[in-house]
Amino acid sequence: MSGPSGSGKTTLLNAIGGLATPDSGTITIGKHTLSSMSDSERAHLRLHHIGFVFQSYNLVPVLSALENVAFIMEMQGRPKQEIDTLARAILDRVGLEGLYDRRPGQLSGGQQQRVAVARAIVSSPTLVLADEPTANLDSQTAVQLMELFQTLNRESGTTFIIATHDTRVNQFTHRQIVMQDGRIKSDTRT
Repeated sequence: MSGPSGSGKTTLLNAIGGLATPDSGTITIGKHTLSSMSDSERAHLRLHHIGFVFQSYNLVPVLSALENVAFIMEMQGRPKQEIDTLARAILDRVGLEGLYDRRPGQLSGGQQQRVAVARAIVSSPTLVLADEPTANLDSQTAVQLMELFQTLNRESGTTFIIATHDTRVNQFTHRQIVMQDGRIKSDTRT
């Protein structure tokens, strides 16, 4: 995967999510080989099966926390009442109860990160790609977030691929792949 220095993990996550094309090799998610899919098929796969947690949050600034979380489900065509119920429940689950109407600019960095996480997991995707999901979170909130990821993995079978420099994440994973200069340095199952 080529890319500017320092962006290798982001480029890798983008390729796994079907947002970029790998220089070589293949990426298969479930029964889907991304290189053999059309752009619209990859977009459909992302919309219905992949959640993204971007390091820069990528929240829509004019939408409230609730609306940012609801956005994906609206694109999926879910019923309005289901959307509202699920969006509120997931915001509560990530510790943002009562902050539904706040826009990103009215939230701290950690709160924005939790909105981004809520948006990624609200529709129970098969795969969540998370770029530094514990960035901007205090230690307690980071642990709570990783425990939530563990619970979703155990209960729903959601797979989480986390690109991070945060060593606190290691205690919550089943497998750790360390990359250096675009190459796998170690691959350990825990």
